[in-house]
Amino acid sequence: MEATEFQKWIAEYYQLRGWSDLDIFVRIGFLSEETGEVARAIRALEIGRDRPDEKAGSYIENKNNLIGELGDVLGNVVVIANKYDIDLEEIFIEHKRKLSNRYL
Repeated sequence: MEATEFQKWIAEYYQLRGWSDLDIFVRIGFLSEETGEVARAIRALEIGRDRPDEKAGSYIENKNNLIGELGDVLGNVVVIANKYDIDLEEIFIEHKRKLSNRYL
């Protein structure tokens, strides 16, 4: 799936669910929550989970969980970009330019 297609799909899906109408500060809270879930998924991959109330997953299960959590982060980033009418391609280009100017 292309970035533009994904960005459009997120806009339509989140609108259908009523999720895009949330206050931007609520959305930032969701992004923070999802970022924490990415950290937890990486921990499971790298050092495992040892809580008695959690089942240890296989590498594949843990990796698939990380993919899902990264998708949740990306979805929230796209909603924020959409709110301010910022195209993902513009973000990609600007980020590449910034890093290239800084380190090359």
